[in-house]
Amino acid sequence: ETAQAQSPLPAVPFELDLIKQQWQTTAISDQQFTIQNLLNTQQQERFGILHLATHASFQPGEANRSYIQFADNKLGLSELQQAFANRTDLPQLPELIVLSACRTAFGSPEAELGFAGAALQAKVKTVLASLWSVNDTGTAGLMAEFYQQLKTAPIKAEALRQAQIAMLKGEIFIKDGKLHWSGKNMQALPSDLQGLEAYDLSHPYYWSAFTLIGNPW
Repeated sequence: ETAQAQSPLPAVPFELDLIKQQWQTTAISDQQFTIQNLLNTQQQERFGILHLATHASFQPGEANRSYIQFADNKLGLSELQQAFANRTDLPQLPELIVLSACRTAFGSPEAELGFAGAALQAKVKTVLASLWSVNDTGTAGLMAEFYQQLKTAPIKAEALRQAQIAMLKGEIFIKDGKLHWSGKNMQALPSDLQGLEAYDLSHPYYWSAFTLIGNPW
């Protein structure tokens, strides 16, 4: 199955734009979003945070069929670990990998903590990942707030906690075709999401799937 065969994630470009407004970033998207381009960028720029917003699938009992979708291929559990483990050509591993996709922390006896566990085994310090299938619009709001909090929070776990509290309190919501959040008063939704005139993101479904694994600092 190719990336083109997957259902679209209209909130992903919006999610990336929200992050780029707050942090100096290098974005790899669409057909440039390949495994090799990712590794090449890490070699050249030595970024501390790797944020993957895409499709993912974890298959309990069939770990070899689990994957994170890239434009050109699917990255399996073992391939994710091999991409970062014992790589002498990578001068620095990301300190934080954000797996903004479905069930990326869901595991099984043969693959504990799923993709998050594979990243930790590759010596990545911290992984932010999800325990169930997530809504991409709600995830965009959570990630915008998480990166806003990460600017000032003493530890990554606190940044996530504050972002989830803000979601719970209804401080992040969609109204009149705009996302309202603390980092910026409001941000207009892209055309693909303009049908969402009002959207309450306070329900735990939209934010509680994400958990921080590994080093909380």
